[in-house]
Amino acid sequence: METKILRVVRQGEAFSVQSTKAETGLIQKCNMVLRELGGGKYENEYVCTMLGNLAACKFYQGDVVAATLRFTTHEYQGQTFQEVLASDIVKLS
Repeated sequence: METKILRVVRQGEAFSVQSTKAETGLIQKCNMVLRELGGGKYENEYVCTMLGNLAACKFYQGDVVAATLRFTTHEYQGQTFQEVLASDIVKLS
């Protein structure tokens, strides 16, 4: 895991997905785009997933946040995909 100071580019709406780990069988999920601080729109960006209670948190474009990101990969139908999970995120500005 890696903690970074990032700026919120956009955040989608939270929605429910099936989860074998949740008591109800459903968990909230939300996707957001975070960008590293720097000179402009060409800084590194991350499409992150927030799960559970964190998915209910609302952040706005331009918010500066400290986010702990977990990078993982998985294979599906012979292809490898990378996932970025925001396991903790706190608004700084």
